[in-house]
Amino acid sequence: MMEERITSRKNPLLQQVKKLLSSRKERENAGLFVSDGTKLLEEAVKYDLGLHTVILSDGVEAEIPDHVRLVRVPGDVMASISPMQSPQGALFLCRLPDPQPLEVKPGMVLLDGIQDPGNLGTMLRTADALDIPLCLLEGCADPYSHKVVRSSMGAVFRRPVIRATWEQVSSACREAGIPVAVTALSDRAKDLRQADLKNMAVVIGSEGQGVRQEILQNADAELIIPMNPRCESLNAAVAATIVMWQMKL
Repeated sequence: MMEERITSRKNPLLQQVKKLLSSRKERENAGLFVSDGTKLLEEAVKYDLGLHTVILSDGVEAEIPDHVRLVRVPGDVMASISPMQSPQGALFLCRLPDPQPLEVKPGMVLLDGIQDPGNLGTMLRTADALDIPLCLLEGCADPYSHKVVRSSMGAVFRRPVIRATWEQVSSACREAGIPVAVTALSDRAKDLRQADLKNMAVVIGSEGQGVRQEILQNADAELIIPMNPRCESLNAAVAATIVMWQMKL
C-alpha cells in the first residue's frame, strides 16, 4: 500500500475533514462521515464496507485494507483537525450507508427527538448489545456525527441505523398488529414490569420534552419506570436501557 504524506493544514482533504466533523449538511452532501480513534478504526475495518480514507499520525500504526486511501500527517497537523483534546492519532472517513428500509417488529424501540449525541450513541450501543431493533424518528441527532459514533462504540458499523417518520412507523405498526407504547409520567401510565414489552413497540421521548403530543395521543399504552418518589425522571439513555433490558426478560 502506498502512503501519502500531508504536512499542510490547508490541504483540501484536511479542510474537508473539518467540514464533515462540524456539519450534518456537509456529511449528507458528500456522502461521507468522519470518526476518530484507533479502537473505532479497528471496528470500521472489521465491519464497515464503506471505509474510504484513513489519516494516521506519525508513529501510529493500523491494519488498513489495500483499497483504502492512507494518509500520514505530523502530530501537530493531526491535533489541528482532531475533535479530541488528546488525539489518538487516527481519523478516518467512511461512506454514509444507503437508507435502510423500515421493518417494524415486536420488541422494538422508537427514539423520538433524542438530541444529545452521548445519549443517542449509548442507545445505539445498548440496542446492539441486546440485539433490540431500533428506529430513529424525527428530531434525533445525526447518528453519523463523530460524537454519536464515538458514544456508540462502533455500533453504527456493526448494524444498520433505521430512520423513519412517526407517520410511517405508526402505519406500519397498525398493519402488523403491533401496539405502540410510550414512556410517560402520567397517572394513566402502567408499570412497565406488568406490560408485554416483547410484543410492543416502545417510544422513548426527547431529553427535555418527552414524547411528542401527537404520539402520546395516538399511543396504545403509556408506561412508567417505577422509581423512588423523590426522583422526577431518569436520563433518556438510562430509561431506554431499562426498557430494552425488560424486553429481553
